[in-house]
Amino acid sequence: MTSIDTDIKPFDVAAIRRQFPVLERKVKGKNLVYFDNAATAQKPQVVIDALVRYYHQYNANIHRGIHSLAEEATAAFEATRDTVKEFINAGHREEIIFTRGVTEGINLVAATYGRQNIKEGDEIIISGMEHHSNIVPWQILCLEKKAVLKVIPVDDNGELVMSEFEELITPQTKIVSIVHASNSLGTINPVKDIIDIAHQHNIVVLVDGAQSSVHLNIDVQEMDCDFFVISSHKVYGPTGVGVLYGKKELLEEMPPYMGGGEMIKEVTFDKTTYNELPYKFEAGTPNIADTVAFKAALDFVTEVGKENIRKHEEALTKYAMEQLSGIDGVRLIGTAKHKTSVVSFIVDGVHPQDMGILLDNYGIAVRTGHHCCQPLMNRFEIPGTIRASFAMYNTKEEVDELVKGVAKAIGMLK
Repeated sequence: MTSIDTDIKPFDVAAIRRQFPVLERKVKGKNLVYFDNAATAQKPQVVIDALVRYYHQYNANIHRGIHSLAEEATAAFEATRDTVKEFINAGHREEIIFTRGVTEGINLVAATYGRQNIKEGDEIIISGMEHHSNIVPWQILCLEKKAVLKVIPVDDNGELVMSEFEELITPQTKIVSIVHASNSLGTINPVKDIIDIAHQHNIVVLVDGAQSSVHLNIDVQEMDCDFFVISSHKVYGPTGVGVLYGKKELLEEMPPYMGGGEMIKEVTFDKTTYNELPYKFEAGTPNIADTVAFKAALDFVTEVGKENIRKHEEALTKYAMEQLSGIDGVRLIGTAKHKTSVVSFIVDGVHPQDMGILLDNYGIAVRTGHHCCQPLMNRFEIPGTIRASFAMYNTKEEVDELVKGVAKAIGMLK
Protein backbone atom coordinates (compact mmCIF):
# COMPACT_ATOMS: atom_id res chain seq x y z
CA MET A 1 0.00 0.00 0.00
CA THR A 2 1.57 3.29 -1.05
CA SER A 3 -1.32 5.74 -0.87
CA ILE A 4 -4.16 6.62 1.44
CA ASP A 5 -7.46 4.85 0.86
CA THR A 6 -9.96 7.23 -0.70
CA ASP A 7 -12.80 5.96 1.50
CA ILE A 8 -11.45 7.64 4.65
CA LYS A 9 -13.61 10.69 4.01
CA PRO A 10 -16.18 11.13 5.42
CA PHE A 11 -14.59 10.02 8.70
CA ASP A 12 -14.59 6.24 8.70
CA VAL A 13 -12.79 4.62 11.62
CA ALA A 14 -12.80 1.17 10.02
CA ALA A 15 -11.12 2.56 6.89
CA ILE A 16 -8.58 4.43 8.97
CA ARG A 17 -7.77 1.37 11.06
CA ARG A 18 -6.93 -0.56 7.90
CA GLN A 19 -4.07 1.89 7.34
CA PHE A 20 -2.29 0.83 10.57
CA PRO A 21 -0.80 -2.69 10.35
CA VAL A 22 -0.01 -3.03 14.07
CA LEU A 23 -3.70 -2.82 14.95
CA GLU A 24 -4.17 -6.26 13.43
CA ARG A 25 -1.96 -8.00 15.97
CA LYS A 26 -2.96 -9.75 19.18
CA VAL A 27 -1.47 -9.24 22.64
CA LYS A 28 -1.72 -12.02 25.22
CA GLY A 29 -4.20 -13.69 22.89
CA LYS A 30 -6.48 -10.64 22.79
CA ASN A 31 -7.08 -8.04 20.08
CA LEU A 32 -4.76 -5.11 20.68
CA VAL A 33 -6.40 -2.02 22.18
CA TYR A 34 -3.79 0.70 21.93
CA PHE A 35 -4.44 3.60 24.31
CA ASP A 36 -0.85 4.85 24.72
CA ASN A 37 -0.99 7.43 21.95
CA ALA A 38 0.23 10.32 24.10
CA ALA A 39 3.51 8.43 24.46
CA THR A 40 3.75 7.60 20.77
CA ALA A 41 1.19 7.15 18.00
CA GLN A 42 1.15 4.12 15.71
CA LYS A 43 2.34 4.51 12.11
CA PRO A 44 0.17 4.23 9.00
CA GLN A 45 1.33 2.12 6.08
CA VAL A 46 2.18 5.20 4.00
CA VAL A 47 4.78 6.22 6.60
CA ILE A 48 6.28 2.74 6.70
CA ASP A 49 6.35 2.68 2.89
CA ALA A 50 8.07 6.09 2.73
CA LEU A 51 10.74 4.92 5.14
CA VAL A 52 11.39 1.71 3.23
CA ARG A 53 11.31 3.50 -0.13
CA TYR A 54 14.14 5.82 0.93
CA TYR A 55 16.41 2.89 1.79
CA HIS A 56 15.33 0.88 -1.26
CA GLN A 57 15.62 3.58 -3.89
CA TYR A 58 17.63 6.68 -2.96
CA ASN A 59 19.63 6.18 0.21
CA ALA A 60 22.29 8.89 0.15
CA ASN A 61 23.63 11.75 2.22
CA ILE A 62 22.00 15.12 1.56
CA HIS A 63 23.16 18.60 0.54
CA ARG A 64 26.64 17.40 -0.35
CA GLY A 65 26.45 15.30 -3.49
CA ILE A 66 25.80 16.00 -7.15
CA HIS A 67 24.86 12.44 -8.08
CA SER A 68 21.24 11.48 -8.64
CA LEU A 69 20.63 9.65 -5.37
CA ALA A 70 21.96 12.56 -3.33
CA GLU A 71 19.81 15.00 -5.24
CA GLU A 72 16.69 12.84 -4.77
CA ALA A 73 17.37 12.41 -1.05
CA THR A 74 17.95 16.15 -0.63
CA ALA A 75 14.75 17.00 -2.46
CA ALA A 76 12.72 14.57 -0.32
CA PHE A 77 14.29 15.87 2.90
CA GLU A 78 13.63 19.51 2.02
CA ALA A 79 10.08 18.66 0.91
CA THR A 80 9.39 17.68 4.51
CA ARG A 81 10.55 21.11 5.63
CA ASP A 82 8.07 22.72 3.24
CA THR A 83 5.28 20.45 4.48
CA VAL A 84 6.01 21.31 8.12
CA LYS A 85 5.97 25.00 7.22
CA GLU A 86 2.47 24.63 5.82
CA PHE A 87 1.32 22.34 8.64
CA ILE A 88 2.00 25.00 11.28
CA ASN A 89 1.69 28.03 8.96
CA ALA A 90 5.19 29.36 9.52
CA GLY A 91 6.11 32.49 7.61
CA HIS A 92 9.41 31.20 6.19
CA ARG A 93 10.79 27.74 5.45
CA GLU A 94 14.11 28.68 7.08
CA GLU A 95 12.22 29.01 10.37
CA ILE A 96 11.84 25.21 10.39
CA ILE A 97 14.78 23.55 12.15
CA PHE A 98 14.95 19.76 12.26
CA THR A 99 15.81 18.22 15.63
CA ARG A 100 15.49 14.81 17.28
CA GLY A 101 12.26 15.88 18.97
CA VAL A 102 10.68 18.31 21.42
CA THR A 103 13.31 17.61 24.08
CA GLU A 104 16.17 18.63 21.82
CA GLY A 105 14.22 21.65 20.57
CA ILE A 106 13.74 23.02 24.08
CA ASN A 107 17.34 22.28 25.00
CA LEU A 108 18.48 24.04 21.84
CA VAL A 109 16.61 27.22 22.76
CA ALA A 110 17.76 27.10 26.39
CA ALA A 111 21.39 26.54 25.39
CA THR A 112 21.50 29.21 22.67
CA TYR A 113 18.90 31.94 23.14
CA GLY A 114 18.88 31.31 26.89
CA ARG A 115 22.63 31.47 27.41
CA GLN A 116 22.83 34.52 25.19
CA ASN A 117 20.06 36.50 26.87
CA ILE A 118 19.68 35.33 30.48
CA LYS A 119 21.83 36.91 33.16
CA GLU A 120 22.04 36.77 36.95
CA GLY A 121 18.74 37.69 38.61
CA ASP A 122 16.63 37.19 35.47
CA GLU A 123 13.50 35.06 35.61
CA ILE A 124 12.03 32.23 33.54
CA ILE A 125 8.38 31.20 33.95
CA ILE A 126 7.05 27.70 33.32
CA SER A 127 3.88 25.98 34.58
CA GLY A 128 3.12 23.34 37.17
CA MET A 129 2.06 20.82 34.53
CA GLU A 130 5.24 20.76 32.46
CA HIS A 131 6.92 17.62 31.19
CA HIS A 132 10.43 17.17 32.59
CA SER A 133 11.81 18.18 29.18
CA ASN A 134 10.35 21.65 29.76
CA ILE A 135 11.64 21.88 33.33
CA VAL A 136 15.16 20.46 33.45
CA PRO A 137 16.74 22.54 30.61
CA TRP A 138 15.56 25.74 32.31
CA GLN A 139 16.80 24.53 35.71
CA ILE A 140 20.22 23.90 34.18
CA LEU A 141 20.21 27.38 32.63
CA CYS A 142 19.07 29.04 35.86
CA LEU A 143 21.79 27.24 37.84
CA GLU A 144 24.44 28.31 35.35
CA LYS A 145 23.28 31.93 35.13
CA LYS A 146 22.04 32.33 38.72
CA ALA A 147 18.58 33.07 37.35
CA VAL A 148 15.21 32.29 38.95
CA LEU A 149 12.66 29.72 37.80
CA LYS A 150 9.02 30.57 38.57
CA VAL A 151 6.01 28.27 38.25
CA ILE A 152 2.38 29.01 37.32
CA PRO A 153 0.24 26.97 39.75
CA VAL A 154 -2.35 24.39 38.72
CA ASP A 155 -5.82 24.17 40.29
CA ASP A 156 -7.75 21.05 41.31
CA ASN A 157 -9.29 20.69 37.83
CA GLY A 158 -5.85 20.64 36.22
CA GLU A 159 -6.08 24.17 34.82
CA LEU A 160 -3.55 26.98 35.12
CA VAL A 161 -4.31 29.71 37.66
CA MET A 162 -4.00 32.52 35.13
CA SER A 163 -4.45 35.34 37.66
CA GLU A 164 -1.26 34.20 39.36
CA PHE A 165 0.61 34.09 36.06
CA GLU A 166 0.35 37.83 35.67
CA GLU A 167 1.50 38.31 39.25
CA LEU A 168 4.65 36.28 38.55
CA ILE A 169 5.80 38.69 35.83
CA THR A 170 8.38 41.29 36.80
CA PRO A 171 10.83 43.46 34.83
CA GLN A 172 13.35 40.61 35.27
CA THR A 173 11.14 38.05 33.45
CA LYS A 174 12.77 37.19 30.13
CA ILE A 175 11.31 33.83 28.98
CA VAL A 176 8.02 31.97 29.35
CA SER A 177 8.05 28.30 28.31
CA ILE A 178 4.65 26.66 28.41
CA VAL A 179 3.03 23.40 27.35
CA HIS A 180 0.18 23.81 24.88
CA ALA A 181 -1.60 20.58 25.84
CA SER A 182 -0.66 18.56 28.91
CA ASN A 183 0.56 15.03 28.22
CA SER A 184 -0.60 13.84 31.64
CA LEU A 185 -3.95 15.66 32.04
CA GLY A 186 -4.97 16.58 28.51
CA THR A 187 -5.51 20.20 29.55
CA ILE A 188 -5.35 22.68 26.67
CA ASN A 189 -3.72 25.83 27.99
CA PRO A 190 -4.69 29.35 26.84
CA VAL A 191 -1.37 29.89 25.11
CA LYS A 192 -2.58 32.80 22.98
CA ASP A 193 -3.54 34.71 26.14
CA ILE A 194 -0.21 33.81 27.74
CA ILE A 195 1.69 34.98 24.68
CA ASP A 196 -0.24 38.24 24.45
CA ILE A 197 0.39 39.01 28.12
CA ALA A 198 4.06 38.08 27.87
CA HIS A 199 4.61 40.16 24.75
CA GLN A 200 3.18 43.21 26.50
CA HIS A 201 6.24 42.92 28.73
CA ASN A 202 8.67 42.08 25.87
CA ILE A 203 8.99 38.48 27.10
CA VAL A 204 9.85 35.70 24.65
CA VAL A 205 7.54 32.66 24.67
CA LEU A 206 8.28 29.03 23.77
CA VAL A 207 5.30 26.70 23.30
CA ASP A 208 5.69 22.95 23.77
CA GLY A 209 3.51 21.46 21.02
CA ALA A 210 4.34 17.79 21.59
CA GLN A 211 0.70 16.91 22.27
CA SER A 212 -1.16 19.77 20.61
CA SER A 213 0.39 19.40 17.16
CA VAL A 214 -1.47 16.13 16.52
CA HIS A 215 -4.84 17.19 17.95
CA LEU A 216 -5.20 20.93 17.30
CA ASN A 217 -4.88 23.20 14.29
CA ILE A 218 -1.59 25.02 14.71
CA ASP A 219 -0.96 28.49 13.28
CA VAL A 220 2.25 29.86 14.74
CA GLN A 221 1.80 33.21 13.04
CA GLU A 222 -1.65 33.74 14.51
CA MET A 223 -0.48 32.35 17.88
CA ASP A 224 2.50 34.73 17.64
CA CYS A 225 4.73 32.39 19.66
CA ASP A 226 8.46 32.99 19.40
CA PHE A 227 9.32 29.29 19.44
CA PHE A 228 7.23 26.14 18.91
CA VAL A 229 8.43 22.54 19.17
CA ILE A 230 7.06 19.30 17.69
CA SER A 231 7.91 15.59 17.82
CA SER A 232 7.22 13.53 14.71
CA HIS A 233 6.30 10.32 16.55
CA LYS A 234 3.36 12.02 18.26
CA VAL A 235 1.95 12.91 14.82
CA TYR A 236 1.97 9.33 13.42
CA GLY A 237 5.51 9.81 12.10
CA PRO A 238 8.81 8.07 12.90
CA THR A 239 10.72 8.46 16.16
CA GLY A 240 13.92 10.47 16.37
CA VAL A 241 12.65 13.47 14.39
CA GLY A 242 11.30 16.78 15.58
CA VAL A 243 10.97 20.41 14.65
CA LEU A 244 11.92 23.66 16.28
CA TYR A 245 10.07 26.62 14.81
CA GLY A 246 11.52 29.99 15.67
CA LYS A 247 10.89 33.49 14.46
CA LYS A 248 13.51 34.25 11.85
CA GLU A 249 14.89 37.34 13.55
CA LEU A 250 15.47 35.40 16.78
CA LEU A 251 17.08 32.40 15.08
CA GLU A 252 19.44 34.65 13.16
CA GLU A 253 20.73 36.18 16.38
CA MET A 254 21.16 32.87 18.20
CA PRO A 255 24.55 31.10 18.17
CA PRO A 256 24.84 27.55 16.82
CA TYR A 257 23.87 24.68 19.08
CA MET A 258 26.41 22.17 17.74
CA GLY A 259 29.47 22.50 15.54
CA GLY A 260 30.35 20.27 12.62
CA GLY A 261 29.47 19.68 9.02
CA GLU A 262 26.60 21.46 7.22
CA MET A 263 26.31 24.30 9.76
CA ILE A 264 29.33 26.09 8.28
CA LYS A 265 30.08 28.30 5.30
CA GLU A 266 33.85 28.28 5.67
CA VAL A 267 36.28 26.79 8.18
CA THR A 268 39.91 27.72 8.75
CA PHE A 269 42.05 27.10 11.82
CA ASP A 270 41.67 30.77 12.65
CA LYS A 271 37.87 31.11 12.42
CA THR A 272 34.63 29.61 11.18
CA THR A 273 31.82 31.36 9.31
CA TYR A 274 28.43 29.84 10.05
CA ASN A 275 25.86 28.77 7.51
CA GLU A 276 22.54 30.49 6.92
CA LEU A 277 19.23 29.40 8.41
CA PRO A 278 18.07 26.72 8.84
CA TYR A 279 21.34 24.87 8.36
CA LYS A 280 23.16 26.78 11.10
CA PHE A 281 21.32 24.57 13.59
CA GLU A 282 21.51 21.27 11.68
CA ALA A 283 25.07 20.07 12.20
CA GLY A 284 26.09 16.67 10.89
CA THR A 285 24.22 14.04 8.93
CA PRO A 286 20.59 14.24 10.04
CA ASN A 287 18.04 11.48 10.46
CA ILE A 288 17.29 11.56 6.74
CA ALA A 289 15.05 8.51 6.31
CA ASP A 290 12.76 9.32 9.23
CA THR A 291 12.56 12.98 8.26
CA VAL A 292 11.49 11.98 4.75
CA ALA A 293 8.83 9.66 6.20
CA PHE A 294 7.62 12.43 8.53
CA LYS A 295 6.19 14.18 5.47
CA ALA A 296 4.03 11.15 4.73
CA ALA A 297 2.64 11.32 8.27
CA LEU A 298 1.76 14.99 8.01
CA ASP A 299 0.15 14.45 4.61
CA PHE A 300 -1.85 11.58 6.09
CA VAL A 301 -3.17 13.71 8.97
CA THR A 302 -4.02 16.52 6.58
CA GLU A 303 -5.85 14.12 4.26
CA VAL A 304 -7.95 12.68 7.07
CA GLY A 305 -8.57 16.20 8.36
CA LYS A 306 -7.66 17.71 11.71
CA GLU A 307 -11.26 18.74 12.36
CA ASN A 308 -12.54 15.22 11.64
CA ILE A 309 -9.93 13.77 13.96
CA ARG A 310 -10.63 16.29 16.70
CA LYS A 311 -14.38 15.63 16.75
CA HIS A 312 -13.85 11.88 16.84
CA GLU A 313 -11.31 12.07 19.66
CA GLU A 314 -13.43 14.50 21.67
CA ALA A 315 -16.38 12.10 21.52
CA LEU A 316 -14.18 9.20 22.69
CA THR A 317 -12.72 11.28 25.52
CA LYS A 318 -16.12 12.41 26.78
CA TYR A 319 -17.48 8.86 26.61
CA ALA A 320 -14.47 7.39 28.40
CA MET A 321 -14.65 9.96 31.20
CA GLU A 322 -18.34 9.31 31.70
CA GLN A 323 -17.95 5.53 31.75
CA LEU A 324 -14.85 5.40 33.93
CA SER A 325 -16.20 7.87 36.48
CA GLY A 326 -19.18 5.55 36.96
CA ILE A 327 -16.93 2.78 38.33
CA ASP A 328 -16.79 2.68 42.12
CA GLY A 329 -13.36 3.75 43.38
CA VAL A 330 -12.22 5.46 40.16
CA ARG A 331 -11.19 9.12 40.39
CA LEU A 332 -10.40 11.19 37.31
CA ILE A 333 -7.29 13.38 37.49
CA GLY A 334 -7.58 16.36 35.18
CA THR A 335 -11.08 17.58 34.44
CA ALA A 336 -10.28 20.81 32.62
CA LYS A 337 -12.99 22.34 30.47
CA HIS A 338 -10.74 22.25 27.41
CA LYS A 339 -8.94 18.92 26.92
CA THR A 340 -7.23 16.84 24.30
CA SER A 341 -7.87 13.10 24.15
CA VAL A 342 -6.21 12.12 27.43
CA VAL A 343 -8.03 10.51 30.35
CA SER A 344 -5.99 10.05 33.50
CA PHE A 345 -7.38 8.33 36.55
CA ILE A 346 -6.52 6.52 39.75
CA VAL A 347 -8.29 3.72 41.59
CA ASP A 348 -8.60 3.83 45.38
CA GLY A 349 -6.35 1.22 46.96
CA VAL A 350 -4.81 0.13 43.65
CA HIS A 351 -1.31 1.04 42.46
CA PRO A 352 -1.38 2.35 38.86
CA GLN A 353 1.31 -0.14 37.80
CA ASP A 354 -0.74 -3.10 39.01
CA MET A 355 -3.71 -1.86 36.99
CA GLY A 356 -1.51 -1.41 33.93
CA ILE A 357 -0.18 -4.96 34.15
CA LEU A 358 -3.65 -6.46 34.39
CA LEU A 359 -4.97 -4.35 31.53
CA ASP A 360 -2.05 -5.53 29.40
CA ASN A 361 -3.16 -9.11 30.11
CA TYR A 362 -6.45 -8.13 28.47
CA GLY A 363 -4.60 -6.72 25.42
CA ILE A 364 -5.13 -3.10 26.51
CA ALA A 365 -2.11 -0.80 26.34
CA VAL A 366 -2.21 2.17 28.71
CA ARG A 367 0.54 4.23 30.32
CA THR A 368 1.02 4.23 34.10
CA GLY A 369 3.26 6.31 36.35
CA HIS A 370 4.12 9.98 36.60
CA HIS A 371 4.36 10.51 32.81
CA CYS A 372 7.55 12.58 33.24
CA CYS A 373 5.52 15.07 35.28
CA GLN A 374 6.64 14.32 38.84
CA PRO A 375 6.01 17.86 40.16
CA LEU A 376 2.44 17.69 38.85
CA MET A 377 1.85 14.33 40.52
CA ASN A 378 3.21 15.81 43.76
CA ARG A 379 0.74 18.66 43.40
CA PHE A 380 -2.14 16.13 43.35
CA GLU A 381 -0.41 14.10 46.10
CA ILE A 382 -0.41 10.89 44.08
CA PRO A 383 2.45 8.67 42.84
CA GLY A 384 1.06 8.58 39.32
CA THR A 385 -2.00 7.83 37.22
CA ILE A 386 -3.37 5.34 34.73
CA ARG A 387 -3.51 7.20 31.43
CA ALA A 388 -5.60 6.26 28.41
CA SER A 389 -4.93 8.47 25.40
CA PHE A 390 -6.85 8.25 22.14
CA ALA A 391 -6.04 8.61 18.47
CA MET A 392 -7.95 8.75 15.19
CA TYR A 393 -8.05 4.94 14.93
CA ASN A 394 -9.56 4.23 18.35
CA THR A 395 -13.21 3.27 18.76
CA LYS A 396 -16.05 3.42 21.26
CA GLU A 397 -15.96 -0.37 21.41
CA GLU A 398 -12.33 -0.21 22.53
CA VAL A 399 -13.31 2.23 25.27
CA ASP A 400 -15.90 -0.32 26.39
CA GLU A 401 -13.13 -2.91 26.57
CA LEU A 402 -11.09 -0.54 28.75
CA VAL A 403 -14.01 0.06 31.10
CA LYS A 404 -14.70 -3.66 31.40
CA GLY A 405 -11.01 -4.32 31.95
CA VAL A 406 -10.73 -1.72 34.72
CA ALA A 407 -13.82 -3.08 36.49
CA LYS A 408 -12.52 -6.64 36.22
CA ALA A 409 -9.06 -5.65 37.46
CA ILE A 410 -10.52 -3.83 40.45
CA GLY A 411 -12.42 -6.98 41.36
CA MET A 412 -9.14 -8.93 41.31
CA LEU A 413 -7.01 -6.38 43.15
CA LYS A 414 -9.39 -5.48 45.96
